[in-house]
Amino acid sequence: MVSEGRGRLFRRKDGKYLIYLPKDLAEDSMFPFKEEASVYLKVAFSLGDNKLTIEKWQSPEEPEA
Repeated sequence: MVSEGRGRLFRRKDGKYLIYLPKDLAEDSMFPFKEEASVYLKVAFSLGDNKLTIEKWQSPEEPEA
């Protein structure tokens, strides 16, 4: 079971940001997101904290381009 891994946040040439998750983590049987395609997410943080909270976004409005 893999419950943590080292990922990466990087900026693409078009200005968008991506979060990379290791394959072993994302394919673990206990990983909370089971979809085969893309998933809408809510990402949040608190000032002064070095943590991100990532949750499944149940009813997304129009996604930003």
